[in-house]
Amino acid sequence: MIRALALWAALAFSGAAAAGATAVECRDLTFEDTGYTVCVVEARAADLRLFLYDESGRVFGQFGEVDTALGRQGQRLAFAMNGGMYHSNRAPVGYYVENGVELMHVIPNAGPGNFGLLPNGIFCIRPGRADVIETLAFLDQPRDCSFATQSGPMLVIDGALHPRFLPDSTSRHIRNGVGTTADGGHAVFAISDSAVTFHEFGRLFRDGLGLPNALYLDGSVSRLYAPSIGRADAGFALGPILGVVTPQ
Repeated sequence: MIRALALWAALAFSGAAAAGATAVECRDLTFEDTGYTVCVVEARAADLRLFLYDESGRVFGQFGEVDTALGRQGQRLAFAMNGGMYHSNRAPVGYYVENGVELMHVIPNAGPGNFGLLPNGIFCIRPGRADVIETLAFLDQPRDCSFATQSGPMLVIDGALHPRFLPDSTSRHIRNGVGTTADGGHAVFAISDSAVTFHEFGRLFRDGLGLPNALYLDGSVSRLYAPSIGRADAGFALGPILGVVTPQ
């Protein structure tokens, strides 16, 4: 199964690269008897962005609101996922950059909740690449991110699972996250079909998809927008939204 998933990932990368302007491919798969939806984004070609506030300063909150706003510009949302933890007013908990503008600074210290379960990390989008970077490593060597979101905990850190994940944990939620290839050429997003532990979710990225670094985006609120497979999850308003933009 692990070899099959690694092969699937390689094929998906090739398919995304061949997809031209879309540069994103989503599929359902099973890993260790658990179902997931995985979307591979060709970071070298895709227009991958973060969305939080519209032109009037109102929180987008929903995938449909982002798609509608893009439609007025002759564009559309080809893929989207909730993009990191947020406060009750939908403002990001940690580091957040949109269109090169920093809206929230990096939070390096531990704290309550999953975000403060160090090490946490930053998903940094730059022209031609995307990277999941552990927070302290990012502070040691800052990158000039066009878009960035901080979340936590890290799922995979340089090929190893987060040291505080427990194989026998009883904490289970539907979870979503993102991992990146070593060359920054591909971002791989995943959401579980059913409740999973951190250890199980981390193993998907490390063992199933063979990614050296991966970051937890959230749980319970996890949602996916993937019209190519007929998926448009709805619910209460989200904070940051990660999405791929294409021409209409």
